[in-house]
Amino acid sequence: MKKNNFLEGSFIATLGIVVCKIIGLIYVIPFYALITTKGATLYSFAYSIYAVFLSLSTSGIPYAMSKMVSEYNSLEYYHTKEKVYKLGFGIIMFLGVFFFLVMMITAPYISNFILGNNEATNINVGEVTLVIRLVSTALLVVPLLSVTKGYLQGHKIMTPPSISNVLEQIVRVIVILGGCYISLKIMHVKENIAIGISVFAATVGALAAYLYLAIVIKKNKNYFHKKATCKNEELKYTSKLLVKQIVLYSLPFIIIDLLKSSYNLVDTLTIVRTLTSLGYSGNLANTTFSVIATWGNKLSMIIISISMGISISLIPSLASNYVLKKKEAINHNVNQAIQALLYITIPMTLGLWFLARPVWIIFYSYDAFSIEVFKVFIFQAITFSLFSVLLNITQTTNHTKVTILTLFISFLGNALLNIPMMHLMHNAFHIGYQGASVATLITQILPSIYLLYFIHKKLEVNYKSTYINVFKICVCTLIMFVFLILLSLVIPIDALSKGKALIQTILYSSLGAIIYFITSYKCGLFNSLFSGLVSRFKPKKDAM
Repeated sequence: MKKNNFLEGSFIATLGIVVCKIIGLIYVIPFYALITTKGATLYSFAYSIYAVFLSLSTSGIPYAMSKMVSEYNSLEYYHTKEKVYKLGFGIIMFLGVFFFLVMMITAPYISNFILGNNEATNINVGEVTLVIRLVSTALLVVPLLSVTKGYLQGHKIMTPPSISNVLEQIVRVIVILGGCYISLKIMHVKENIAIGISVFAATVGALAAYLYLAIVIKKNKNYFHKKATCKNEELKYTSKLLVKQIVLYSLPFIIIDLLKSSYNLVDTLTIVRTLTSLGYSGNLANTTFSVIATWGNKLSMIIISISMGISISLIPSLASNYVLKKKEAINHNVNQAIQALLYITIPMTLGLWFLARPVWIIFYSYDAFSIEVFKVFIFQAITFSLFSVLLNITQTTNHTKVTILTLFISFLGNALLNIPMMHLMHNAFHIGYQGASVATLITQILPSIYLLYFIHKKLEVNYKSTYINVFKICVCTLIMFVFLILLSLVIPIDALSKGKALIQTILYSSLGAIIYFITSYKCGLFNSLFSGLVSRFKPKKDAM
C-alpha cells in the first residue's frame, strides 16, 4: 500500500483508465466485424439506458466515499472513516438491487418509448428489452466495485483501483468476443442473443474486479485498521449522523452523474425520431445515433479518460486541503488540474480530428458518413473533460448548489436545444445529423466559462500561470497542426484499407506527438507542468 500525491495519483489513475480504453478500442475491431449495424445500435441502446440506472444505483456514494474517507483520514478520525465505508457499502448494495429490479420490470416500456412507432428501423421492442434486461444484472455488482474503489482512493491509494479497472476490462472483452463469436459463428443464434451476451459481459468483468479488490483489502487489513481506535472527538459521529452525511454528500454527485448520463439519454430519445421526421432514412438516423452514443464515443473516451484520471486523484487531494484550509495548496491543485488536462486534450483532440478518416477505418471500416459525424462530435472531448473537472472542483469544495444548478442548466439547455439545432442545421446546411453534437458543445462551453469565473471568485484561485501555459499549449498545438498539414501535401491521407490506414495513423500521430513534445519542452511548458512528476519517478542515486 502506497499513498500517491495529486499529480502522481492522476498519472496512475489516468494510465489505468487509458489502458482500459485502449483495450476497449482494440476489441471493437473484431466485435464490429462480427455484428451488423443493427447489432451496433442494439448495443448502444442498452448501454445508454444502463448508464442512467447505474448513476442512480451508485448514487454518487463512491465519490462521497472518496471525499469523506480523505477528510476523516486527514483529521485522524480513523474509526469514523471505517464506519463510513461499512455504512456506504450497505446503502449502495440496497440501491443496486432496487434499481436492478426497476430496470428489469420497466425494460419493455423503455424500449417502446425509444423506438416509438417508427417503422423505418429494423429493430423491435422485444430485442431492445432483452439487451436492457441482460445489462441490468451489472447493477448487482458494479456499485459494490465502485464504492470499494472510492474507499481506496480516499486513502490516496490509486494503484489497486487502476489494476482493477484493467482487470475488469480484460475479462469483459474476453466474454464479449468469446460469447459473440461462439453464439454467431458456431451456434448460429440470432444477433440480438449475441448482443445480449455482449452486454452481460459488464457483469462478469465487474465481478472479477470486485473480487480482486476484496482480496487486496483483506491482505492489507492491518494497513487500514492499525490506527482505528475511537477518539473522544469521534463519539459524536453516530451511524445515524454518518448516514445523513453520506446522503448529503452523495446527493450532489447523484444529480451530477445523472445529468451527465442524461446527455446521452437526450440523444437516445431525440436523434432517431427527429432525423427520420426530417426525411433522413432510418439507417442514417441509426448510424448517427450509434456514432454519437457508442462508436465515436469509444474513440473520444481515450481523451476524456484524462479528465477521469485527474478527477479521481483531485477529489481526495482537494478535499484534504479544503478541510485543512490550505488556500495555496487549493490554488495549486486547481491550476495544475486544468493545465495538465488541456496540455493533453487539446493536441490529442485536434490530432484525432485530423486523422479521423484513417482512425475510423482502423477500428471500424470506411464509412464517409460516420467519419463526417465523428469530426464534429470529437470536439466534445475537450469541452466535456474541462466541464467535468470544473464540476468536481466546485462539488469537492462544498459549493453544491452552484454545481447542481450549473449542470442542470446545461442539461436543460441541451434538452431544449437538441431538436431545434437538428432542424436549424438541416434547414441551413442540410446536415441535421450534426445538430445534436453542436447543441452539446454549446451547452458545455458556456457553463465551463461560468465555473472558471466562480472558482476564481469563491476559492480565490489565480489563473495567471494557467493563462500563460494554455497560450503555450495553443501555440505548440498550432505548430504541430501546421506540420501535419504540410506533411499531408506530400503524403495524402487517402486510406481505404485498414493496413494503409494503420500506417498513416502511426506515421502522422508519431511525428505529430514528437513535434508537440519538442516544442512544449523547448518553451518550458513540459517542465512547468510535470517536473514534480518526473522527479518523483526518477530512480534515486545512492548517497555517497
